[in-house]
Amino acid sequence: MTSDTSVNNASRTVLDAHGLIKNFGGLAATDNLSLSVEAGEIHAVIGPNGAGKTTLVNLLSGMLKPDAGKILFQDRDITRMSAPARVKHGLARSYQITSIFRDFTVLENVMLPVQARQGHSFRFWRPVARDKSLIDPARTLLERVGLGDRVDIRAGDLAYGEQRQLEIAISLATEPSFLLLDEPMAGMGPEESQGMIEFLRALKGDYTMLLIEHDMDAVFALADRITVLVYGKAIATGTLDKIRNDPAVRAAYLGDEDGEVA
Repeated sequence: MTSDTSVNNASRTVLDAHGLIKNFGGLAATDNLSLSVEAGEIHAVIGPNGAGKTTLVNLLSGMLKPDAGKILFQDRDITRMSAPARVKHGLARSYQITSIFRDFTVLENVMLPVQARQGHSFRFWRPVARDKSLIDPARTLLERVGLGDRVDIRAGDLAYGEQRQLEIAISLATEPSFLLLDEPMAGMGPEESQGMIEFLRALKGDYTMLLIEHDMDAVFALADRITVLVYGKAIATGTLDKIRNDPAVRAAYLGDEDGEVA
């Protein structure tokens, strides 16, 4: 039976962006964009190339500051907060291009953010490399993402899909409540993409996620709600059925030559 607490959490807005504007010269990459993400949901953001998806995730993660607008996270104004400070408050990001330490082992890659989260100094890496308070949490996370048998492998020698899983494990090591996932299926083949879909589905109960993704099969398999961006504007937000049947969305993004949803 669902508890009252879980019902309340499920309906609570945890990320709320109001009227975001970001200009690059004369180009409005984000044009008065508003977006909200509810606790526990996977909210996908889709749109054609140049729609402003990467700019949006850079604004939400703190890599860019908006020219106007406000970002609230868990009722806290984080609009001018730095990216590292946002991580400390529970907002973690994965990148479109895999960001790992390729010459470190898989275990060492995850131990580093565990170490940072615990506030340890990085100056004494050799002693802490044997520290169970770092090793055990890192191993637990790697088991969770399906890399438990790869801990001693050089990260650069992992298959591409495994590198994406490692990157998410690194994000999880910061103990986030919210994941910003910037095209986690980018560069994957069909089998790897399906594996990532199943992996993200397994995380859904524990994390709120904003998913930027071109792979529409992944979006339709995972998303509770979808926002469609075109030229920096949100032209529609809603459930899969609402988005599939929205004429503006079909015309701008999802339609084929017969006007059917892709």
